[in-house]
Amino acid sequence: MRPMRSSRTKKRSALLATASALLAGCLTAAVTPPPALAAGRASAAPADAVVVPVQTTGPADKRFNLVVLGDGYTAAELPGFRADVEKHMNVLWSIEPFASYRSYINVWAVQTPSPESGVDCDPGLTDARRDTPLDMAFWGGCNAGSVQRLLTVDTRKADAAADLVPGTKGANRQIVALANSETYGGAGGAWATASGGNALSALITPHEIGHSLGKLDDEYDYYGRGVPGGTYRGGEPASTHHTLLTEQEMRAKQQKWWRWLGEESLSGGRIGRHEGGLYSTKGVWRPSKHSMMKTLGYDFDQVEREVMTQAISNKVNLVQDHTPNTAALGTDRTVWVDTLHPVGGALDVVWRLDGTVVPRTYGARSLDLRRLHVGRGPHTLTATVTDPTPFVRDPAVRASTALSRTVSWTVDRTVRTRHTEGRARFTGHTATDRPVGARSVVYADTSHPSTRRSPAVHWTLDGRPVATGRGNDRDLDLSKLSLTGGRTHTLQARTGGSVLRWTVDATRATTSYVLSKPLRTVQRPGEPVEYVYDGPFTMKLSATDDQRGATVTQFRVNGDGWYTYYGWPTDAAAPWRFTPSGTNVDDLVYGKLGTPRLVPWDDATPEYRTHTVEYRTIDAAGNVAPARKFLVTLTPPRP
Repeated sequence: MRPMRSSRTKKRSALLATASALLAGCLTAAVTPPPALAAGRASAAPADAVVVPVQTTGPADKRFNLVVLGDGYTAAELPGFRADVEKHMNVLWSIEPFASYRSYINVWAVQTPSPESGVDCDPGLTDARRDTPLDMAFWGGCNAGSVQRLLTVDTRKADAAADLVPGTKGANRQIVALANSETYGGAGGAWATASGGNALSALITPHEIGHSLGKLDDEYDYYGRGVPGGTYRGGEPASTHHTLLTEQEMRAKQQKWWRWLGEESLSGGRIGRHEGGLYSTKGVWRPSKHSMMKTLGYDFDQVEREVMTQAISNKVNLVQDHTPNTAALGTDRTVWVDTLHPVGGALDVVWRLDGTVVPRTYGARSLDLRRLHVGRGPHTLTATVTDPTPFVRDPAVRASTALSRTVSWTVDRTVRTRHTEGRARFTGHTATDRPVGARSVVYADTSHPSTRRSPAVHWTLDGRPVATGRGNDRDLDLSKLSLTGGRTHTLQARTGGSVLRWTVDATRATTSYVLSKPLRTVQRPGEPVEYVYDGPFTMKLSATDDQRGATVTQFRVNGDGWYTYYGWPTDAAAPWRFTPSGTNVDDLVYGKLGTPRLVPWDDATPEYRTHTVEYRTIDAAGNVAPARKFLVTLTPPRP
């Protein structure tokens, strides 16, 4: 064991945890070194650090890169680190817009064997200071003036480890440091941290990315746990998802989330005007009753999802490559663009000549100029690539470079093209080393000969030809094939002599539940089974799947938002506990049957009636199982 740190080292650790905000699901402190430390030379990465590509969707300099670091995992415990990474990432892929834009994101794990297992001051200030590569520590760096759950990292060492991933830098990456611990803890900012093995830790990651990438604000109605936040006294917030306006004023002024008003929220309830946020209990309003930025476990609502869609798309370029445009092109050739390929739906491509839309291109990624009647002199050809996602309703966002890119060329029929043919081959494609979901968009890009049409891509499913639709044969939307029957399929793409094959996972995971013993069980013909309780009961959800990879199980009560099941906040292996008024865990409230509670001052009135509990699982390929349900009747306690 390493000896106790000097007072200078202790002071440095404390400085790494300045300005912490004691919030609900996580701590949104930026774990940033003070200027004197930041200006110094960056720490060298450990010589035994190894970069493991977890998910590679393209070159690092053309993707948004999540770099996951591990600290306190010994060489023997590194498989546990990889399992923690897989769990965190699969939770992320179960949440929109990450599910639809997974193909924009690379994930890298930097494995560094630790001399000792665990991290500093876990769980108490008097616990061991361990020798670890990133010096992660609870209590804000073992600072008696901090709180236990503020989990810090030496940011210089974290940056040095992340720099081992070629092509990544601050502008195109997000660092997530996982501590080898089951103690709840984390922090946000440019260097997000979380304990790898805690029940809630995988839910901290998307929340922190909401802060760092989307610049979303916390929707908590308190600053310190257990203390109501008071009344908001400021002017109209700059925050996209907070306002002082009424619904009528939002519509009349066409401001804030007026385009989404009245819709069922993705995180439960209705998008409208819900009081509390920005650490104030009164006087400011948010779009949804609960969402990712208020309560860990729920999805982003539509307002936050729109922000995150733009933020993720801002990290990439929809046009990945194109015919060079540094010189005029002749009309004796084919012009092309290569685009990104969202998992949730193909991008649109529109060609224009001198501003007029070229008809009957149907979204094709290439255009044979010989089909055009181009007059004398120079002309301007453009290809505009846009994302038609329904996640975005703001025209300004739709028109931004995040969701719309245009490439232009000068075309002159007097120019002659040098003959370049080359063999037709694939140049990029959906990963073939793991199954794809039955509702995914699978893609295959090809080489681009200049003097003839781009090679066609021919698709087959289980040996039978599959049509992609007119124009764009690079993207195949599997959701249009209605793959059912609970089986796997073989998808194949061919161009020239090159062939790609994927396994299509059309088998949804199955979910089972185990409840504590009820007072009685009622089974009516054609109705879900009903369980009767007069007090607390527990529910354990389990999932099985025919493919490898972590699954994400969810439940919801009375049609509210889907909530990620993670066991119990204090123990990932323990079942979820429902009680009439909820259970206070560290000044947050969990498991109220009926209307959820988050904080002690929420309504604790027991709802003695029949409740509907639904449950489902999302597998590693993104397949969402149909929801199943049972009924729970809560009766007043017996005298």
